[in-house]
Amino acid sequence: MQPSVAKRLQHTEEYYFSRKLREIDDMNKAGANVINLGIGSPDLPPHPSVTAALNEHAAKPNTHAYQGYKGIPALRQAIAGWYGRYYNVPLNPDTEVLPLIGSKEGIMHICMTFLQEGDEALIPDPGYPTYRSAVQLSGATPVTYALDAANDWQPDLDALEKQDLSKVKLMWVNYPHMPTGAEAKKGTFEKLVAFATKHNILLCHDNPYSFILNDNPASLMATPGAKEVALELNSLSKSGNMAGWRVGMLVGKAEFLNDILRFKSNMDSGMFQPVQMAAVAALELGPEWYAQLNAIYAGRRKKVFELLNLLGAQFDQQQVGMFVWAKIPAGYADGYAVSDAVLQKAQVFITPGGIFGANGQQYIRVSLCRDEQVFAEAIERVRKNIVQPQTAAI
Repeated sequence: MQPSVAKRLQHTEEYYFSRKLREIDDMNKAGANVINLGIGSPDLPPHPSVTAALNEHAAKPNTHAYQGYKGIPALRQAIAGWYGRYYNVPLNPDTEVLPLIGSKEGIMHICMTFLQEGDEALIPDPGYPTYRSAVQLSGATPVTYALDAANDWQPDLDALEKQDLSKVKLMWVNYPHMPTGAEAKKGTFEKLVAFATKHNILLCHDNPYSFILNDNPASLMATPGAKEVALELNSLSKSGNMAGWRVGMLVGKAEFLNDILRFKSNMDSGMFQPVQMAAVAALELGPEWYAQLNAIYAGRRKKVFELLNLLGAQFDQQQVGMFVWAKIPAGYADGYAVSDAVLQKAQVFITPGGIFGANGQQYIRVSLCRDEQVFAEAIERVRKNIVQPQTAAI
């Protein structure tokens, strides 16, 4: 017997990278040795104090039991302290902080807590594909709002005001923006808070990239009035090189977090305590940690610029975050065509922008999560195997 798939999954496909990695694995088994520049999975280790804390607490006999659903007090206090030092956002660690087993699960928790059939949620195009899938899995309807280069990848709230917003209950925003690397412009957060307040919309800000190649990390929650209408997700995956550790956080007012806890407490049994103590160590790192990390990423980004120039792609050199977003070269139909050509001819994988929405079709994205020597090899392969159009950078 083959059971039928639940209705909630009928419009949700397997994650693009899950499928693509199988294809790359098959190519590698056939001897291809593909250089993967697609996924933003940090290749660098956490700070030594983080792994030391994990080892220390894992060696104790009393740290292996189930943990509380709200995380240990030390972790909530460390999150609140981190927000205070780097974002100038005061948080009550007992009521306004909720640790997560990765911020990706928080996207689903929020959608399952506040959305249901008949509701609508605004999601950015281009944007992180999980926003759409989480909204669909909740039974609600995703409604895209366009982001484009002409508007510096900021939401056009005047255009949204002209739409029927009566069913919109939630809006996803993400700055620094993935995949474009755009920062929130001056006034963007204030306008978003005013928009959400006016239309009684829960504003959900996904903020995992704020420390990467960015001199001024910012939080939506520092905006006056944000706590009344907004939640913010954050993560140690990128800023702490802890992607596989699955340590995220959700901050906002107590009433919102208590509602989400009703769902979350039915989904997991708490985070491993030694991992929580290691997260405390990561959150207590000083500015020198981020400076060292960004020096490495800056060197890698120069290599990516060189690679994109070889392809003839156009890009903004001021973008921030863990990727470089680029307009495709002339002569290609879309980002998928570029990605396929580079993969098949040069055995280098770069991400087609179309996976992030219709407004990403004419773009490609390159991850910074490889060593400079790997980028040098990728550049050499492209130079030898790809026809070079006229190069340009903006």
